[in-house]
Amino acid sequence: MSNCIFCKILNKEIPSEFIYEDETCFAINDINPKAKKHILVIPKEHIESLNEVENFDLIKKLFEAIKKINKKENITHFKTLINTGSKAGQEVMHLHIHILSD
Repeated sequence: MSNCIFCKILNKEIPSEFIYEDETCFAINDINPKAKKHILVIPKEHIESLNEVENFDLIKKLFEAIKKINKKENITHFKTLINTGSKAGQEVMHLHIHILSD
């Protein structure tokens, strides 16, 4: 998607430090954190929201990545959040999972 900020980050059009990356997804720190640690886990494939997911293996891989990220970042107590649609607070129309921890 040409004007998607997450696609631009993935394509290195916008600089960002990846704290995790594998063949399925990447993770970055949220630029407007809502907790001491606020990490976004983003699939490399552009999928607008959870409503558009057709391959649920992707969801499994995203949560496997969350476990790896939490281990790397020494996060043991956390909340995950997926906003779906603008009325639910989704600001970037590219599926992503928030990891929030203090």
